[in-house]
Amino acid sequence: MHQYTEKLVDLLDPALNQITNMDVETARARVLSGQPEQVRGIDGSFALVARDGKTVRLARSLDRPVRYFLAKRQEGPALVVADRIDTLFQWLQSQGFANQFHPSYTRMVPAHYVLEIQLIGCPDPDPTYTRFFNPHRNTLPGDLDEIGRRYIGALADETSRWLQSLPEEEPIGVCFSGGIDSGAVFLATYHAMRKLGMNLGRLKAFTLSFGDGPDLQQARQFLKQLDLELFLEPIEADLSDLDVGQTIRIVEDYKPLDIESASMALTLLGGIRKRYPQWHHVIDGDGGDENLKDYPIEENPELTIRSVVSNQMLYQEGWGVGRIKHSLTYSGGLSRSYTRTYAPARHHGFDGFSPFTRPSVIEVAEAIPFTDLTEMNVEKLYALKGDIVQRGIEAVTGFKMPVFEKRRFQHGALPVERLRQNLPSDEAGLRKQFLSLYS
Repeated sequence: MHQYTEKLVDLLDPALNQITNMDVETARARVLSGQPEQVRGIDGSFALVARDGKTVRLARSLDRPVRYFLAKRQEGPALVVADRIDTLFQWLQSQGFANQFHPSYTRMVPAHYVLEIQLIGCPDPDPTYTRFFNPHRNTLPGDLDEIGRRYIGALADETSRWLQSLPEEEPIGVCFSGGIDSGAVFLATYHAMRKLGMNLGRLKAFTLSFGDGPDLQQARQFLKQLDLELFLEPIEADLSDLDVGQTIRIVEDYKPLDIESASMALTLLGGIRKRYPQWHHVIDGDGGDENLKDYPIEENPELTIRSVVSNQMLYQEGWGVGRIKHSLTYSGGLSRSYTRTYAPARHHGFDGFSPFTRPSVIEVAEAIPFTDLTEMNVEKLYALKGDIVQRGIEAVTGFKMPVFEKRRFQHGALPVERLRQNLPSDEAGLRKQFLSLYS
């Protein structure tokens, strides 16, 4: 019988791991163990691959996309792992395997799972998935003050930990719209820096504006009410800066809302980079909507308030691994769409961070008794986020945070009508444009 010789090609950049409680090799050994409690103990941002013979195990945090491709060789399978589809393709090209490639043949490692692959040759068995982050649901009391204190307390702790991991003199930029999530992140960052005795001159709140979008006015009003307007720095942009084709190439996806959001992120970060060539660290509020289930249910015909409230981490993970609606190519929920934040930051040379993606914060969010608090009423669900965050910010930081009507990031930098004129919302057309990169 032919004896296959398997190969693992790890193209992930180990320097991007930001693990706060152990070194990378110890964390990799925990992934190799396959024991969920061991992997759950890894604190921070990570994308890890570990191998023992023909067994390969992979795991990632929510904020770190990981993809893989299993190539066929005469001598045995080659598992190629990277954070991007084009990186996988370039390696296959270099080895003469480009004819095996199609973007839909790539696979995304779902967040919060240890994925195990056995490299035993043709036919290759399906990978197995073991959940390592499994927060208990509906365990908090219905006291909104207590919920807010715990939720923002966890947010503040993660923000403080991140700040302490940075070089002492490095500036810190908050991607800021004056909305609930970016507002909470800015105030948590400001509060933590003061508490730690850090120089507040390092801090800026960057707001994207195309001249007539509502975010800049909102951001200015938010900070002015708290006497913090001196931290605001608008980043002015022009519609000519928007390039859908470039966004698709960078994000490697085609979902309209994510392409819109990523286009704004690319423009904002590109403006910061042009103004500050040496800036490295940015913090944002991505994941805040997902944690507190604050998306317009009526815009998605697949959803009801019952499905949103009753499914564990629905917005973070989609319908879940092993379900019919789960995409092997793209995973689901924020596990998929975090590329809208990760890829623009990497493209412009920033190290990005969102405390809302950390398990300790999601754990509190999942413990909120949404069913009891909303009584399955959509309007009550929509109102809940602002109430919880405002109470929590006041309890933790002392600030009475302004709360404005919800608006997506891309709908605040310029009016929706102008956005639609410059960024098409046709998913089929965007998908075709993405696939054309490899045709």
